[in-house]
Amino acid sequence: MYNDAVKLLTSKGKFYINLGLDRISSALEKFRNPQYKLKYIHVAGTNGKGSVCTMLDAILREAGYKTGLYTSPHIWDYTERIKINGKEIPQDEFEKYINEICGCGIHLTEFEILTVMMFLYFARNNVDIVILETGLGGRFDATNVIKDNLCSIITHIDLDHTERLGKTKDEIAFEKAGIIKKGCPVITSEGYEAIKDKADEMDSLFILAAPFVNPEFTEALSLKGLHQQENLALVINAVNYLFKNISSETIAEALKKVKNPCRFQYFPEQNLIVDASHNPNSIKALRDNLDYYFPNEKRRFVFGCLKNKDFPKMMNALFRADDEVYLNSFDYPNACDYDILLKNCPAGAEPYRNETVLTPDKLNIICGSFYMIGGMKWLKSLQA
Repeated sequence: MYNDAVKLLTSKGKFYINLGLDRISSALEKFRNPQYKLKYIHVAGTNGKGSVCTMLDAILREAGYKTGLYTSPHIWDYTERIKINGKEIPQDEFEKYINEICGCGIHLTEFEILTVMMFLYFARNNVDIVILETGLGGRFDATNVIKDNLCSIITHIDLDHTERLGKTKDEIAFEKAGIIKKGCPVITSEGYEAIKDKADEMDSLFILAAPFVNPEFTEALSLKGLHQQENLALVINAVNYLFKNISSETIAEALKKVKNPCRFQYFPEQNLIVDASHNPNSIKALRDNLDYYFPNEKRRFVFGCLKNKDFPKMMNALFRADDEVYLNSFDYPNACDYDILLKNCPAGAEPYRNETVLTPDKLNIICGSFYMIGGMKWLKSLQA
């Protein structure tokens, strides 16, 4: 059963982070290295990876390619992470792969198991192109066992996971640049020396994408948010460089169909925005978007986040003095306690009990954590 497979995946000893490529490389050898049978667009960065990946996937599908899409984290179900032509891996297939991989005799982390599953599933189904999102960092991320790619894309870099990736943006950029492959181009919107140096070392063409996009594409894109301009510029640069056969008309048509749930997603009937922003930079983007799209609306927030995030900075960037704020100490091992959030909150706040407080008389915003949103099962029913 699928639920049993999830329990096995998340069992004690697997649900942890342990960066490095030795374990997953050994496991993939047992399965005859399926990762070498596929073509990739490899995407790393702090913010925007998921949006870039879903845009690329939509465009390539519209152009007739059979795509594999690997993203993380999921919101409601693990199957969301692995898709072929936009369709999630079936639950019975997921169960089969979990049992197969967990029986290989090598102790893997949760993310490594899912990454092995992805490589096997896409290789066995002969996808044309894999859009491959890193999990954490780049250099030692489990996805980085591939030898080459069509191109690397490095999205916006900011301070997140500093305990693992470095205390400065330059150090984090160095880790992200680890996905650059010899002779394979890298496309980025930021000129960090670490990325340029790695590109030089790997004889990789360095393409700096200016944040200017044909209005035809900007207007077509279904994803809302000022920050999407930078993400879209990366996508258009990648498509124009790699796929000269894909027309502007195909790109625009695909952008109308892009779906990326819980990224500045608005539900008019509930007057509700759901946004999985979970670090200071993405929270600032959320605040900028609220001020731009909804400048005059009164706001009601439900906010929760993980303990290892810079939640004081996040809340100070997000809340105004007259905002109605509910703080959510949600059911997750690393969730931040209500009392700690309250102590650092610049606005008056109350504990969040349930969704009945979210009446449409104000603009409701749920934000702060993928894991918090994933626990709100009622949000899934709002998805079209």
